[in-house]
Amino acid sequence: MFLSHNFCLYCNAHLYFCCCSSATNRLITSKDHASVQINVGHLDELGRYTGTFSTFALCGFVRAQGDADSALDRLWQKKKAEVRQ
Repeated sequence: MFLSHNFCLYCNAHLYFCCCSSATNRLITSKDHASVQINVGHLDELGRYTGTFSTFALCGFVRAQGDADSALDRLWQKKKAEVRQ
């Protein structure tokens, strides 16, 4: 089952946006307190921040397995190639 980032649930008068892990496409639930969202800033040729960033979400499962650093590196290398084009 694939859920897009636009999918949302209305529960207890609060709007909850579901999110999928960038590394595994697992659904990050509201009870996954080990999950993190990381913004990586984009730099120009001189190493200055351009004001843009890429957001990556990692679920608690990836972090518990100890694969968060390699997953983030893999995701950033892929995103960096997309941004340069």
